[in-house]
Amino acid sequence: MNRTNDDWWPDRLKLDVLDNNARPGDPVDEEFDYAEAFAELDLDELKADIEETLTTSQDWWPADYGHYGPLMIRMAWHSAGTYRSTDGRGGANRAGQRFAPLNSWPDNANLDKARRLLWPVKEKYGRSLSWADLIVLTGNVALESMGFETYGFGGGREDAFMPDEAVDWGPEDEMEVTDPARFDEEGDLKDPLANSVMGLIYVNPEGPYGEPDLEGSAHNIRQTFTKMAMTDEETVALIAGGHTFGKVHGADDPSHLGPEPEAADLEEQGLGWTSDFESGRGQDTITGGIEGPWNSAPTRWDMGYIDNLLDAEWEAHKGPGGAWQWRPEDEELEGSVPDAHDQSETVDPMMLTTDVALKHDDDYREVLERFQEDPELFQESFAKAWYKLIHRDMGPPIRMVGEEVPDEEMLWQDPIPEADYEVVDEDAIETLAGEIRESDLSIPQLVRTAWAAASTYRDSDRRGGANGARIRLRPQRDWAVNNPEELTTVLDTLEEIRTEFNESRSDGTAVSLADLVVLGGNVAVEDAAAEAGHEVHVPFEPGRTDASQEQTDVESFEALKPKADGFRNYRSDEATDPAEELLVDKSDLLDLTAPEMTVLVGGMRALDANYDGSDLGVFTEQPGTLTNDFFATLLGMDAEWESASEDDYRFEAYDRDTGELVREGTRVDLVFGSNARLRAIAEVYGADDGEEKFVEDFVDAWHKVMTHDRFDLE
Repeated sequence: MNRTNDDWWPDRLKLDVLDNNARPGDPVDEEFDYAEAFAELDLDELKADIEETLTTSQDWWPADYGHYGPLMIRMAWHSAGTYRSTDGRGGANRAGQRFAPLNSWPDNANLDKARRLLWPVKEKYGRSLSWADLIVLTGNVALESMGFETYGFGGGREDAFMPDEAVDWGPEDEMEVTDPARFDEEGDLKDPLANSVMGLIYVNPEGPYGEPDLEGSAHNIRQTFTKMAMTDEETVALIAGGHTFGKVHGADDPSHLGPEPEAADLEEQGLGWTSDFESGRGQDTITGGIEGPWNSAPTRWDMGYIDNLLDAEWEAHKGPGGAWQWRPEDEELEGSVPDAHDQSETVDPMMLTTDVALKHDDDYREVLERFQEDPELFQESFAKAWYKLIHRDMGPPIRMVGEEVPDEEMLWQDPIPEADYEVVDEDAIETLAGEIRESDLSIPQLVRTAWAAASTYRDSDRRGGANGARIRLRPQRDWAVNNPEELTTVLDTLEEIRTEFNESRSDGTAVSLADLVVLGGNVAVEDAAAEAGHEVHVPFEPGRTDASQEQTDVESFEALKPKADGFRNYRSDEATDPAEELLVDKSDLLDLTAPEMTVLVGGMRALDANYDGSDLGVFTEQPGTLTNDFFATLLGMDAEWESASEDDYRFEAYDRDTGELVREGTRVDLVFGSNARLRAIAEVYGADDGEEKFVEDFVDAWHKVMTHDRFDLE
């Protein structure tokens, strides 16, 4: 086998993830507007086509109870359920379930069949219906077809055409195991991880490390669902609601299963887990090692799951697949469920360790008992929790399309109020820019504040950004990376400008603080470029509004706090990975390419925009001026670098002739001279004729970051 660069140099900085942000490999025309195409579909017809698929059993993969609904709920859940709030990655958006590793995770066994069953629907609607939307919508249709009233559906998820290589799924090198390195010293999952077992969506259904440990199982459930920003009530609603339907499949030992899709032979055509046990399908299906249904009506919404769980006593035993599961001690539940494929036969219900754990955890049990006493509350709670689960990574409702998008905006969607005033025009913008220039605010102060606001954006789940001016609210105003004391000074000054301007207007126009923060950064960039001899205009689109503290979920927003921000040369004590890798990770979340990352770092250093006013990496005699000095200096050979810290984070450069200390930098700075690919990009900007292009490219990349969250402009 030919060896690749990754084989030869496995520790080199991986930049490929940033190439994905240029959307390579996408066969859909760049001009194609998917959201517009989806909005034009006849949603009723589409849902009818899906429901017909759900209720038409195929001989090649027979439906349990004659209905594919439970299988499709699992498919949709496992697509959306990979979401974690720590970095916003995972989730249903872009249909990552079609690619490795997710398409071959043990927890997704036989979901390849679910997607293949849906191919006729996808084939009919083509590019006007993404797999990402189809998978989630099918989950909704499945629930509705079995008597459940869903809360709504928003389309608009575009498909990816390659896997997301940026997602860290854990330290293990094999599936269905848990490495102790997945947890910190307190036994909590390390960020950004949200699942407790490699290859499983959440936790081991048998219990921690495959043992029926109820207390440990409840602990793991709470950890993993908290990482999805789910409350205890939402957690119980999701588990109880999902397990109201269907069954699990463990007719015999999982050793009968063939390789997963990524390892299967060519003739399998993308399918995996071919079973050599009896027929391999129907009543002989093996997905994992657990076998059986939860209640007597697996294709109907009712209270059967909760009633069975709370009213019966359950004992652990090993089922036909050799895995731990729970059977009822009560004789009255014996044979209470029809067989999934032979209506003349009956079977006993079962529970997973993760089910019984809910009953034995005081807080979870309290929720279960409330739901049992109030079925309408259970229905409403599951509807809203399911809606949150399948839409969590879509961002604000403005991105959603279709006739079933709810009017209500949830707190977890980071609501931003609509403007109740006329947006400022070009003349007013010029007036405001002049007011900012006449203030005492410096170029670095304005740049740092605008960046602090806008760079919270995550393209993974469309959260954060400057819109809403949450930079002035808890928790962002208190983050150390934002230099709270300086931030307060800047925001107070901009607020004075905003108040005076708005009070002076008689034409109904006004400006938000969110707009002023971005405008201030733009003004600073224009002035810094002018000082370097370059006349530039940074585009500015007003229309942002200011959210309130009540519209801000403080705990949820804490997940956006950067442990490191290489653009500001910031690294907290919580950051343990190499700084250059954290820079690439943040750049990926900002949807930047390698050149955009490069030009922004060089520009931020020239603008003296470091955290806490540090001069690390500020390789210029003209800080606050938008020159290409960072690259020209770094690429020169006048000095040699030496490590200046035990962790090799900080470095010092000494003049080759005099031995004098001439500059200091970090790993983030030096990587642009060390990494071959980044050096090649830096050389374009650092050349004698490169400054004009550097300034132009910086303005483009800056504007991109400042407008990431302007979904109203799309």
